Amino acid sequence: MTRKLLRKLLSPYHFALSLLGAILYRHPSRKISVIGVTGTKGKTTVIELINAGLEEAGKKTAIMSSIRRKVDAKDVMQSGNSMPGRFAIQKFLFDAVKAKCDYALIEVTSEGVTQYRHRNIDFDAGVFINLHPEHIESHGSFEKYRKAKTDFFGYIGKHSKKGQKYFFINQDDKNALFFVEAADKGGKNSNKVMFRKTDLKSNMVGEFNKWNLCAAEVVLKTFGISPKIIESAFAKFTGVPGRMEYVSRKPFEIVVDYAHTPDSLEAVYKALSSNSYVLSPQERKLICILGSAGGGRDKWKRPKFGEIASRYCKEIILTDEDPYDENPYQILKEIESGLPSEASAKEKISVHKILDRRDAIKWAINSAQPGDTVVITGKGSEKSIHVARGKKITWSDRDAVMDVLVEMGL
Repeated sequence: MTRKLLRKLLSPYHFALSLLGAILYRHPSRKISVIGVTGTKGKTTVIELINAGLEEAGKKTAIMSSIRRKVDAKDVMQSGNSMPGRFAIQKFLFDAVKAKCDYALIEVTSEGVTQYRHRNIDFDAGVFINLHPEHIESHGSFEKYRKAKTDFFGYIGKHSKKGQKYFFINQDDKNALFFVEAADKGGKNSNKVMFRKTDLKSNMVGEFNKWNLCAAEVVLKTFGISPKIIESAFAKFTGVPGRMEYVSRKPFEIVVDYAHTPDSLEAVYKALSSNSYVLSPQERKLICILGSAGGGRDKWKRPKFGEIASRYCKEIILTDEDPYDENPYQILKEIESGLPSEASAKEKISVHKILDRRDAIKWAINSAQPGDTVVITGKGSEKSIHVARGKKITWSDRDAVMDVLVEMGL
């Protein structure tokens, strides 16, 4: 049975669950302001920035994202599905209302939309950050992936029962027009707010975070938060675990990031290549640890990962990520296929294949010199590695780095 046919057969089931959950928990989204954030990358960061501004203003908030589920002061770190089904979102909203929260902030994923997990939620606002190729094999094409994202906007406009509905759209993204068109179908109570990157100061590294900051800024201003409070909140914001997270800065930098698409990987490498205050790009090197997910997930991007790494990294360590039921060595081989041959390479690159992720991290740290940057991508703050037969191995990139540093006396 094809994935497309299976999805079609299960559609009534998913829709029924969505409706039943809303009825069971007495439509909690009608009693709280709900903001949904969608895009390929940056959703978690934008939600955390919005939350920082709201909390700075004294508002009570609830968050459902890929890294945590928070209802007011009750905060539970999580990994896995950032937009869960089987009544989970309605239960989360019910708990938020019960705790007298003012706002609920939810990550909205394309897979969640295709399974109707956004349905029967009365959103006040939808935020579109960016769109890059991802989940192509799951959706069937980039166009279908994009449609899942724009369907979220279309749903808010047509079905949300909130009096005023807001659509925040990154006008710098080349897919912005599709979201504008979806928002325009929402009727007279739909309000479009366009944004682009900002020069607001923050502690976050990377050009891409300027769009995340502006997305959060325009949302907060629209919901009545003053510029002074926003500036104060952003100045205090230290970032999100597993997103450009500096685990160590001396004697060399060690950074953990979730980057799992070609665009996000290149953005991380580019940011780190230009962010050292110690040495010039010619005097330091990036030591890059990367892999790619298995289980038939976007195989097309594996050679692209190799090609991007070859342009920024002086040393590349290919390692395990989430192989699922695929041969992990084959995954590394496919990443390696994107690396240039010695004859075509502009400069010599050291490439190593170390399947054990902890051994890969230890090797990289051992080879680093003062001024270098070790960057570990693909897992971020995730707490497990998915292997064959549905099993999980407890894992943390950050904890592995700390263990190795202690072991080496650093």
